[in-house]
Amino acid sequence: MTTLTETAYAKINLALHVRARREDGYHELETFFAFVDAGDEIAVTQADSDSLTITGEFAPLLAGEDGNLVLDALALLPRAQGWHVSLDKALPVAAGLGGGSADVGAVFRLAQRTHGLPDGWQQAAAKLGADVPACVESVAMIGRGTGTDLAPAPSDLQGCPVLLVNPRVPLPTGPVFKAWDRVDRGAMPEGSAREVALQGRNDLEAPAISICPPVADVLAALGRTGAFLSRMSGSGATCFALFDDVAARDAAREAIAAEQPGWWQLAGLLR
Repeated sequence: MTTLTETAYAKINLALHVRARREDGYHELETFFAFVDAGDEIAVTQADSDSLTITGEFAPLLAGEDGNLVLDALALLPRAQGWHVSLDKALPVAAGLGGGSADVGAVFRLAQRTHGLPDGWQQAAAKLGADVPACVESVAMIGRGTGTDLAPAPSDLQGCPVLLVNPRVPLPTGPVFKAWDRVDRGAMPEGSAREVALQGRNDLEAPAISICPPVADVLAALGRTGAFLSRMSGSGATCFALFDDVAARDAAREAIAAEQPGWWQLAGLLR
């Protein structure tokens, strides 16, 4: 087996409606998953046993972890030999981009390419994270329940220029959901992807800002760029802006880099 490579595409939530807290501790969600055409990079070679090497800008933030979702995923996937996985960690950690789930999604796609996926892989993937099944698909999807009940989504925003910005402040998911005020503000709208994005909302924005005020600064900066939509992704702290053309996106990236050179940015297109 030669070296196989796959991109772990950054996940964003064009809309994220939190409807209720469930008895099992999870939350009832309605969300529009979308994916950017860039993210972490994964390379796989055959080995005697499964192993993982992490490099890249954000690798140090994972150094203290006892385990890794990639190794957990490998244990679920049928292969003739072990895999050595090299992960180039380009996405921020605890950033609302599904970073760990995106990495698992890339590993699942590599396994699908080489050996096929086992029956019931969706349920196995969901045990690794509620957004893992969507990250395996890495195309526009509607998620309901805890985010694992997936349905195809309109794709009219495919190719839309997108800019991701993170203030380099990790924001774990648990405290953000805990800070949600439990007010049901209504169902996610229906229609085209653009209509859902524009008419929808992210119910975790306010609780995220209460914990991490720099999120509001990022949203304000993106709001000055001329984007037709700017919103926080997932449980934060990454925010995204959607543009009608690449030139406007790139101009926004340059302006924000000049204003806030310490912020992380990623420019791409929606898949």
